[in-house]
Amino acid sequence: MQDIPTTTLVAAAGFVAGIVFGATAQRTNFCTMGAVSDAVLMGDFRRLRAWVLAIALALLGSQALHSAGIVDLYQSIYLTANLGWLGAIVGGLLFGFGMTLAGGCGYRSLARVGAGNLKSLVVLLVLGIAASMTLGGLLALLRIWVIEPTNVVLGGTSNPRSQGIVDLLAALFGTQPGSLRWVVVGLVAAGLLWFSLKDKGFRNSAPNLAAGMIIGVLIPLGWLITGVLGADEFEPVPLFSFSFIAPLGHSLQYLMTFTGATISFGIGSVGGVIVGAFLSALVARQLRLESFADAADFKRHLIGGALMGFGGVVALGCTIGQGVTGMSTLALGSVIAWLAIMAGSIYGIRYLETGSLRGALGALFGRA
Repeated sequence: MQDIPTTTLVAAAGFVAGIVFGATAQRTNFCTMGAVSDAVLMGDFRRLRAWVLAIALALLGSQALHSAGIVDLYQSIYLTANLGWLGAIVGGLLFGFGMTLAGGCGYRSLARVGAGNLKSLVVLLVLGIAASMTLGGLLALLRIWVIEPTNVVLGGTSNPRSQGIVDLLAALFGTQPGSLRWVVVGLVAAGLLWFSLKDKGFRNSAPNLAAGMIIGVLIPLGWLITGVLGADEFEPVPLFSFSFIAPLGHSLQYLMTFTGATISFGIGSVGGVIVGAFLSALVARQLRLESFADAADFKRHLIGGALMGFGGVVALGCTIGQGVTGMSTLALGSVIAWLAIMAGSIYGIRYLETGSLRGALGALFGRA
């Protein structure tokens, strides 16, 4: 019997990890758009604290793997010397606004499809097409001609090695990144954990605690799968962890060109999230078909999916890809994208409240 290709092994492991991810999202109602909405509209920060807890644990686990030499985070797409600040801002704002219109981000839409939500199925199809068009289709021209020329290229003898915050601080203070890494990681992780765990209501909320902990652990697991299981001398796998925008585009392409395509961790994890959410909903007897309320509802989800597909690729990730996985590397671009996604989501919430883009601005700045 022939050996199983490394790419297949990595994809299979990603599929299994994705099942855990999808089941967690469905069972605990972990939703980054919902987290921002709860905080803005109701003053309930429990789901937002779960997101922040996931970031803290992902940061600690990922940095531990890097420091131990098990994986090299500099091989990821986040710690390059090419800082795409404009893409992070524009893409993050569009993604955040789009996920509000669509009722959830990419991974949440995957989980909802697994539970029978037909609206999310439409969102995923549009998102995947828009992502593919931005990666290598017509929309790629806009990314290449407008966004990428603004990128700041770091590196050189007197410049930071990458856009990592540790490297930037090391260059600023004239020291080595290794001596600063755990000082920075410790301070950031302590702040994130303090924000998450200081609230008694969150500490007593088992679903939110479980969501933050499980998803936070899954990010380093993704690095392990691609960085260790995928470490093949003849068939190396790019270092990657959970992200759901570009992989959605790749998944659609894979379904259409199966005989000539290569499966990946991202494609496997996309399928795993759907299956995990389906199994969780089946066990909990929460499977039910849900469709659009009216034409306006359809239009919102259609536009939201397109904005997420384009914005997520331009920003190099989504609420998970940049907001947790990227943040675990302490990349400056990830911090910018994360903040932009939240800002775009808040604006989207105000837009849905007021019914107009101008009214949303007025609501944000306290004008009638």
